[in-house]
Amino acid sequence: MTHAEALLPEFDQEMATTRRLLERVPSDKGSWKPHPKSFSLGHLTHLVSTMPGWITTTLRKTEIDLASSTGYSLQATEALLEQFDKHVREARTAFESSADADFLVPWSLKNGEQVLFTTPRGAAVRMHINHLIHHRGQLSVYLRLNDVPLPSIYGPTADERW
Repeated sequence: MTHAEALLPEFDQEMATTRRLLERVPSDKGSWKPHPKSFSLGHLTHLVSTMPGWITTTLRKTEIDLASSTGYSLQATEALLEQFDKHVREARTAFESSADADFLVPWSLKNGEQVLFTTPRGAAVRMHINHLIHHRGQLSVYLRLNDVPLPSIYGPTADERW
């Protein structure tokens, strides 16, 4: 089994779960924050909807430069779902076209000229999946605080049984 074949079932499962959560984000609550220091709901939703694109970039390039980021914007949930679906398709294609040797290539996270860290590409892909799951967890809390029924993630919720 290749590295990509080993990661794809987890990727597919996590992306399907993430989409079910994103579908429930109320577009009219984009500026809502649980605390003044927190991201807004719209910012967090934008982040989660674009994170699968990080996987594509990581599998096709040897770095991501945070200084070139366009930032976050408030968008309707439907538009963010379209972005999410596009990023998931592209990431899946990037997985499928990657050889085992590609996962061993050094990959760096940069902020302009500053290299924040370098790790094998495969480790970076795993970090991106884990990072997305972390922010998806935050998103589930934001939705709960707004009385939005939560879908099953790893098991039943108070709102949805199996």
